Amino acid sequence: MELTCTRPGCPRPANLFPDLSNRNTVKTVQQKFCTSCGMPLILVGRYLPQRLLGRGGFGAAYYAVDRFSPGLKPCVVKLFQPDGDLSPDQLELAQGLFEREAEALEELGNANPQIPDLLAFFPLEVESMQPGKQQELFYLVQEYIDGQSLEQELAQRGAFSEPEAFEILEKVLPILEFVHGRNSIHRDIKPSNVMRDRNGKIYLLDFGAVKQVTQSAAGAAPKASTGIYSMGYAPTEQMQGSSVYPATDLYALGVTVLVLLTNKEPEELFDSFSGRWNFDRTPPVSQGLQLVLERMLEAKPSDRFDSAATTLKALSLIRGQGSAASPSNPPRSSPQTQPPPLPNPGAGTQVQSQAAAASSAKPFKPGPAQSGVPMVQPSPGPIKPAPPNKPTPKIGKQPASQGPSQPAQPLSLARILSTALFTGMEGSLLAIALLSLLGTTLVGPAAWLVLFGALIALQHFRFIEGVDLLIILGLTLLLVAFVPPLTTWVWVQGSLITVAIAMLISGLVSLAATLMFQLLYRLLRQLL
Repeated sequence: MELTCTRPGCPRPANLFPDLSNRNTVKTVQQKFCTSCGMPLILVGRYLPQRLLGRGGFGAAYYAVDRFSPGLKPCVVKLFQPDGDLSPDQLELAQGLFEREAEALEELGNANPQIPDLLAFFPLEVESMQPGKQQELFYLVQEYIDGQSLEQELAQRGAFSEPEAFEILEKVLPILEFVHGRNSIHRDIKPSNVMRDRNGKIYLLDFGAVKQVTQSAAGAAPKASTGIYSMGYAPTEQMQGSSVYPATDLYALGVTVLVLLTNKEPEELFDSFSGRWNFDRTPPVSQGLQLVLERMLEAKPSDRFDSAATTLKALSLIRGQGSAASPSNPPRSSPQTQPPPLPNPGAGTQVQSQAAAASSAKPFKPGPAQSGVPMVQPSPGPIKPAPPNKPTPKIGKQPASQGPSQPAQPLSLARILSTALFTGMEGSLLAIALLSLLGTTLVGPAAWLVLFGALIALQHFRFIEGVDLLIILGLTLLLVAFVPPLTTWVWVQGSLITVAIAMLISGLVSLAATLMFQLLYRLLRQLL
């Protein structure tokens, strides 16, 4: 039998012991040690790690067997192994997340067959590879799921069909209903955290980010929460680190289904200019499923479904109309009857942050064995009660009279830089046109400032965006090059090449200034 050393930094972790091929020896041997670093290999005298499953910034996970079970039952051993450059506060937060995962698995996993069971949680003190020093390691042992995550399935077979995506919704939503019913929010729903075993059973993994939520005592101020999320799957309220609701998990599940349907990353599907998820970039889906997903992906929590149960009701209404599973479904552009409005489920679930863990508890962090590692950020804001849902909500989008939704995610850096490039080039063409009309008088610079400010304002309020920018740039160039008297400056210079050089220089200067501002802003944000 081959055993794997779990000590971080072990130069040769693989160890082969021929005598362990005998099952009786496996059950009776006292201990085995790594031939490279001397680390005990049989953890707490019971668990035998055999191979590495995954590694991330905060931990590693190993396939192991329990030698005291009749059939050497498989399990997953997660090791808390943070990067060495964490500050004391970050290390404490990471440890708290690791311990939180153990607590969540003990409470939730042992009560739900679709959440892995917690088998053990223990620290282990061993001699360090540096002579005379001790090293403390922390382990979590959980049930092993023999299967693949949806992320692995997506990589192997490509995009899911609509009935398959519908099936994922119908199987994951009951798990979320159970989790939310225990006053918990998962906060890290994504394809890598949903697994399907060989029998087709769906499991929800990685509860390191789970948040316990309770009602605060009357008059007590709500506690500040910690922002934990995976970029692209988290709604605005979670990225801000303030309030989290059952609707927060529903948003992440909606993004997960879109990713499965398209085999594209979230940033490819989200239109940062309009602040909406772009269904035109997805394969055709039935109008009913699109309406449910749009409702799950609303920017404001109060505009989403208030619970997993309500979402399941909407899906059952669609099923009743045959809009999800029928192969003869029309695409979303075809006329189709709107699903009937959902019954009013009442006020949305109100949740607040739980008080910080007791000072006697030793916090830890999630290992990324079968999942990715969530992003962790300190949160400045308190947890507030979720606003109640509006009466008789509809499945689909809100009417236009209610105003446009706020952006659910910040603009991508690529969009910001492309806009900066346009602004610089268009600014140079405006300067050339005004110089041709007004010469070198003081009126020219003043007029340029007004026009340049108006250009920035139009972009800021998104009156012009996307292809509009190229159209405006092309029209302005044609005016400056061929329409008198706007061509005066070009005639004096004698060539359109000079205009092109001026545009290029102005665009690059604007691009460099914007990039520098973005870098400084992000650096200051991390430091503060």
